[in-house]
Amino acid sequence: MAKKQAKTADSLPLVAIDLGSDSVRAMAARRLAPDLFQILGVEERVQKMGGVCVEQGIVSQSGNAGYAIAEVLKLLANRIGEAELPTAFVSVGGQSMRIVAVHSRRDQARRKEVSQQLLDEMELECKQKIELRNPEVAVLGLVPSFFTLDGVEQDDAPSPEQRAALVEAHYIAFCGRKIIDTQLQKAFSQAGRSIEHAFVRPEALLSAFATCDGNHVLQEGCAVLDMGAQTTTLTIYKGGQYLLNKVVPKGGYHITRSLEQQGMAFQTAEVLKKRYGMASPALVEKNFRMRVPALPEVGNEMVITAEELAEVIEIKLREILAPLMEDLQKYSDRIRTLYITGGASMMQGMTDYLQQQTRVRVQYGAHNLLLHRDTDEKYFSPQYTSLVGTILLGQDYRDSHKNQPVQRPNFFERMKESTLDMFIEQQ
Repeated sequence: MAKKQAKTADSLPLVAIDLGSDSVRAMAARRLAPDLFQILGVEERVQKMGGVCVEQGIVSQSGNAGYAIAEVLKLLANRIGEAELPTAFVSVGGQSMRIVAVHSRRDQARRKEVSQQLLDEMELECKQKIELRNPEVAVLGLVPSFFTLDGVEQDDAPSPEQRAALVEAHYIAFCGRKIIDTQLQKAFSQAGRSIEHAFVRPEALLSAFATCDGNHVLQEGCAVLDMGAQTTTLTIYKGGQYLLNKVVPKGGYHITRSLEQQGMAFQTAEVLKKRYGMASPALVEKNFRMRVPALPEVGNEMVITAEELAEVIEIKLREILAPLMEDLQKYSDRIRTLYITGGASMMQGMTDYLQQQTRVRVQYGAHNLLLHRDTDEKYFSPQYTSLVGTILLGQDYRDSHKNQPVQRPNFFERMKESTLDMFIEQQ
């Protein structure tokens, strides 16, 4: 009988998962050509009150998160006609994430090929350097900054065809509290799935923007304002270097809460914000009146004008952005473009408002050139940029790690964790 061949990750569709504070999304795609993909399907599980599993970028309830991951991947597999999707790429972000420069140096004694194995070992060494020095910290992602071969700096990552005696690899490490990594790993393990590779969210976003706008934007200098439900992240990048990554633990959710405090239900406030909300009263062209359902203690309904709605939004926006404006001003001479993305960035007038506040060219980060022309337009929305960027990075990862077997969480480890959790709950 012929021996059954182990299934490799390369034979599966590219799958990306985005664990957001408002929902868990999964996307499957396949590459049609270099930097061009076809979306095979997308599934989403909205987080509801009482079942929230991700808060400010951190998995807070690994059991709930594991269930959500398993559910969206099962639905996605059914949608695209796959028996199972056992592995996925994931983007990581959230509160406490910061950047650290780190490097590794290898003297091969004589000129030898620069293998992928050597580069992987050097990357692992950099990760271990930081984590051994800071036991409470985990390296969430390592982004190549530059490489030198025998003292000569390279424009791109070395290929196996290149040879050198002295190899230096310089990285920017995105670090955060260890709980971010351990809870993420635990959630995937409880879902019975594995992480094929994790990327940091800023890298996924910038990769998508650079591919669509051209790599010159990274050389000229740009900033990314990623406006999520519970976090807002500012990343500044220029000439191959991450200059800043700063996370504010507030986002679109907190704007909705401010509207809710005016006397309406949370869901009413969310619809009002998305449908009629403007980033500033100064941008309101017609100050129309709106009648909306009110909370019982307020009455049957309440009236709010477009300018009043925009005023509440702007007050909270200023509060959210205040810690980041100083950094934007500090690096203004290095920034040619400020990209905005994320679900909370989609309020009307956001580009005009930020243009006035920063005096920098502001535009939505696009990823549409990465998708086939027949793609449904809804997938061009900023809320899908992280997923598409993760797909792009995932394909690059597979290109450099061919024929890797599908990694599955160890069954006995999952049983041990479940037993431990049950024991703790009974104490």
